Amino acid sequence: TILLILGFLSTLAVIALIAVAVTQNQPLPKNIKYGIVLDAGSSHTNLYVYEWPAEKENDTGVVKQVEVCKVEGPGISGYSHATEKAGPSLAQCLQQAKEVIPSAQHKETPVYLGATAGMRLLRLQNESAADKVLSSVGNTLRSAPFNFQGARIITGQEEGAYGWITINYLLGNFKQVSGWKKLLLSLKSLSETSGALDLGGASTQITFVSKDLSSESPENQLYFRLYGKDYQVYTHSFLCYGKDQALQQKLAMDLQASTSTPNSDLPDPCFHRGYERTINISDFFKNPCTSDKKKQLPFSQLYIKGEGDYQKCRENIQKLFNKSSCPYSSCSFNGIYLPPLQGDFGAFSAFYFVMNFLNLTSEPNPLALNKVTSTIESFCAQPWQEVKTAYHHIKEKYLSEYCFSGAYILSLLENGYGFTENNWQMIHFLGKIGSSDAGWTLGYMLNLTNMIPAEEPARPPLSHGSYVGLMVLCSLVLVSVLLFAWLLFHKPKCLQKGIV
Repeated sequence: TILLILGFLSTLAVIALIAVAVTQNQPLPKNIKYGIVLDAGSSHTNLYVYEWPAEKENDTGVVKQVEVCKVEGPGISGYSHATEKAGPSLAQCLQQAKEVIPSAQHKETPVYLGATAGMRLLRLQNESAADKVLSSVGNTLRSAPFNFQGARIITGQEEGAYGWITINYLLGNFKQVSGWKKLLLSLKSLSETSGALDLGGASTQITFVSKDLSSESPENQLYFRLYGKDYQVYTHSFLCYGKDQALQQKLAMDLQASTSTPNSDLPDPCFHRGYERTINISDFFKNPCTSDKKKQLPFSQLYIKGEGDYQKCRENIQKLFNKSSCPYSSCSFNGIYLPPLQGDFGAFSAFYFVMNFLNLTSEPNPLALNKVTSTIESFCAQPWQEVKTAYHHIKEKYLSEYCFSGAYILSLLENGYGFTENNWQMIHFLGKIGSSDAGWTLGYMLNLTNMIPAEEPARPPLSHGSYVGLMVLCSLVLVSVLLFAWLLFHKPKCLQKGIV
């Protein structure tokens, strides 16, 4: 009887130990949320899928990019003459998002579309067409199985600020520390956050935290609370100063400066020698960025002939930046307030794409300004046929504009924002940081997760203390049973006879 009882207790203790250990240590279910943001730019649209744990850190979700899909065709503003096609153009990428996100979570996954400078220009040019384009994309997004949250044109300030959030989030600048590490970091004279330089096709943005930010221009200031901390940032967006629209502005200024003779040839130092392009004059001046430079011309088409002269190109581009007057203590250009530049800057979007093409981003440290300048100058001097042969895999439209874009980027950063040889090293050209693209969409998603209520994180069935206590109790029972059994079978014979 005693042996049966001991055997039963031993088995029970072993089963209890195994059951508690297995139950407590089984993997916790992943409580992951998803979100979709579509970046409807002037030249194309990208769809991004983000995920984050339901439990948040200091009231802000931990968001990471898990998928990106480039929509085929032009940006949605390119459908102004066929607005009903704007929405269906997104279908393929929405299908891709459906495959990435678990079907059980489709209905709760928010989807947002933010249109940037291309649609801002279309709204200025044709408000009715802009509304119809947004209506078309809205109908398509509503028909998808996701939780449609809106399709709207975001402001230039928002675009700049969300890009700033993205850069600093990916660089880890928002993570809060405590104790001795916090004290150690406070002793370092390092910039707490990095500035953001964004260049698109139709606009460009500059955003950064400045200790010298004054109250002169309150419309250029924004406030954020992220990871339990408040931030005051300077930001400004220059519409018509994206690389595509800047080229249109430059050509319009060149036309104004040209003689009124009926010669439709326009020599252009910003294109390679031997390159030619035809432009329809009627379409050229419909653009809000060039309409104020409209000129009556005796011809309907303009023939651009490349010269490949970097220095003349820079001289032409610099005329785009009006530095003649500044109503504030300091300005960038066109009379816009700009506080003193401070800290490092992450330059992304077209800043990165152009510099990467010119092989100016591969070095671990930023190249000196004179090296960057000489590289672009040498590229512009190459004949067009040589360039076409060397880069035959790149579309001719994009390839032909890299000379202008490189010269424009240097003009914008030097003449526009005031970067010099001394502080050029502050600029870091960024395409991706980790697995996420540098751009405004992640910052947009990150900011929006503040409005998504946090959920209790999944926890083990027992607290750590209860788990340890139960394991110790079961172990003691098992040891006690084994010890009693050992004593029973190893007692001296005299004691065993006495018991009998």
